[in-house]
Amino acid sequence: MRVLIKFIAALLIAAASLVTYWCNRQENEFTGEMQNVDMTVEQEIALGLQAAPEMASQYGGLHPDKQAAEKVKEVGQRIVGNTNVGETPYTFDFHLLADEQTVNAFALPGGQIFITAGLLSKLSTEGQLAGVLGHEIGHVVGRHSAQQLAKAKLTQGLTGAAAIATYDPNNPASQTGAIAAAMIGKLLNMRYGREDELESDRLAVRLTGESGYDPRAMIEVMRILEQASGGSSGPEFAQTHPNPGNRVAEIENAIQQEYPQGLPSGLTP
Repeated sequence: MRVLIKFIAALLIAAASLVTYWCNRQENEFTGEMQNVDMTVEQEIALGLQAAPEMASQYGGLHPDKQAAEKVKEVGQRIVGNTNVGETPYTFDFHLLADEQTVNAFALPGGQIFITAGLLSKLSTEGQLAGVLGHEIGHVVGRHSAQQLAKAKLTQGLTGAAAIATYDPNNPASQTGAIAAAMIGKLLNMRYGREDELESDRLAVRLTGESGYDPRAMIEVMRILEQASGGSSGPEFAQTHPNPGNRVAEIENAIQQEYPQGLPSGLTP
């Protein structure tokens, strides 16, 4: 009877998690895609603003070089102002972080976007900076953080149900079932993360081109990131981000699709 109750409880938890996930579907007004999200745009903005100071502190705070910081803001706002990103409800702000060792850039939900001094120092053109910031803008308008949160809640519910169904307090070895379920959930979320990265690359191609930057600069950014990783970042399936070298072909394909007649002249490299 105890085993039966345990399995019924696990099934109810799993069913509730699945119903909650699949019932929270919205159309992304920017991409036109149907997405599973469980927060509003206003909640995304509030969450990003709340998290921004803590995230900045993890990278040594904001960089004191005001000229460099203004350049980051200028390029970011040029993309926002020259594309339909400016018509979204998000309030974008671009920040240069003081960390000169870490090569990274990231976006918080709602429009707070960061690039480390370590990455900025490796970029040689304004177009490359635009490619990085355009990619991060893609994460925001793609609502990737909201998607990831919904998926994480689903995974947590399903792995919790699996743990209840398989755990036996009299048999410590039964914990391996819960551990395996948690690992599978983690790998699933990593897979979704890689798909988000590729979508952001495609969005960045469009956004940079529309704002007057040469999207081919993103290809050089990928080479810079690959070099920074030492060329040995481990198996791609176990990474949150796709291997930079493998993203080049995707970017080239996106450029071809966006500009089948060739890129216009006069773009900022």
